[in-house]
Amino acid sequence: EVQLVESGGGLVQAGGSLRLSCAASGFTFDDYAIGWFRQAPGKEREGVSCISSSSGYTYYADSVKGRFTISSDNAKNTVYLQMNSLNPEDTDVYYCAAVEACSDSYSLYWGWGQGTQVTVSS
Repeated sequence: EVQLVESGGGLVQAGGSLRLSCAASGFTFDDYAIGWFRQAPGKEREGVSCISSSSGYTYYADSVKGRFTISSDNAKNTVYLQMNSLNPEDTDVYYCAAVEACSDSYSLYWGWGQGTQVTVSS
């Protein structure tokens, strides 16, 4: 069974940091890319970052470039999203999902986790 489980969210003050984890199982981790998205109630899902562990390719949305870092631990089938210099606009539910190759079309992604809430207070 394909499963991706997010963790690491929480409440943090503006300027603080959090590290999100996405633990994957049920498929060959090395063959796919993993993307992070975020979504607030009533808003469009926004692509945040993506990594292809086999090629080393990474993608960042302009809104997080320079503040967030995505990495992959293939031995643990886990992708991390290190989020620094957080601001209230980063408050969202963060989701991870798998895809054949990083894409800005979230309809191509599968195995969506349940999400983890990130709240940044001002």
